[in-house]
Amino acid sequence: MWDIARPQLEGSVSVAPGRRLGFAEFGAARGRTVIWMHGTPGARRQIPTEARAFAERAEIRLIGIDRPGVGSSTTHTYGSVLEFADDLDVFADVLGIGEMAIVGLSGGGPYTLAAAHALPDRVVAAGVIGGVPPTRGPDASRGGLLDVATALAPVLATAGTPIGLAASTFVRFARPVASPIIDLYGLLSPEGDRRLLARPEFKAMFLDDLLHGGRKQFGAPFADVVLFARDWGFELGDVQTPVRWWHGDCDHIIPYRHGEHVVDRLPNATITPMPGESHLGGLGRAEEILTTLMDLWDRKAGVTSLQSRSRSGGTSPAGR
Repeated sequence: MWDIARPQLEGSVSVAPGRRLGFAEFGAARGRTVIWMHGTPGARRQIPTEARAFAERAEIRLIGIDRPGVGSSTTHTYGSVLEFADDLDVFADVLGIGEMAIVGLSGGGPYTLAAAHALPDRVVAAGVIGGVPPTRGPDASRGGLLDVATALAPVLATAGTPIGLAASTFVRFARPVASPIIDLYGLLSPEGDRRLLARPEFKAMFLDDLLHGGRKQFGAPFADVVLFARDWGFELGDVQTPVRWWHGDCDHIIPYRHGEHVVDRLPNATITPMPGESHLGGLGRAEEILTTLMDLWDRKAGVTSLQSRSRSGGTSPAGR
């Protein structure tokens, strides 16, 4: 079995009376911060080993967050995806984070876009990997599993908590068979995901996240489905933060056309197709994704510096 390193720091942060968000931190404690939003299902340790290693080399403070109802986070029901941004704002204050970049896998995508919209002075860049699109309002994209999830949302709104408790109990006793379950999922998945899950470091990461992050409680996936079926609380056209989107052209869960749909509506976004890859393919491009976000950060810092010099009467490069 692949030996996966423990987080540099792990704990939870109070974001409101009686509510906490769990987190796991990797990389450099004093580096620029990247928040990594897990998929649905998932938890705070769902971060590829490649991303963790690159964070150390590039002096990035890489933090995974448990959404409410999973891992070390307390259960809470948001009225919309947008409300997560308020919790992230408090979370960042408590951990001494100023500016940050955010990456969101699959179900982490909507939360990433919500933070990018609500915290434009704090979120300098956002990356999304096979993200879930809106299913309500003018930005809605429909079809496939999205329609199934939307139909199930009313049931999960009332039954999600007991289902989550049952799932948590199952996970507690599933340790001996967890590895074969992941193998089975790989066998039933398209070739791209099957290749990725066959790699020992990715299998170890998913096992570590499931057994240490998701074993305590498992309500977040059901809360996600309910929220994704509602209006998100903002429109894609209002997201001014630069967004870079990666999507497998063989994605069997969130088809590629949904990624194109979202990117077409974002004012400052580009999509990177991943030929032959399915839903998890972007996890194999972690270094590329983090490098892209750091480049966007550097570009913003350069523009800010020029603007500051211009306001103070300095000479811009164009005027030399």
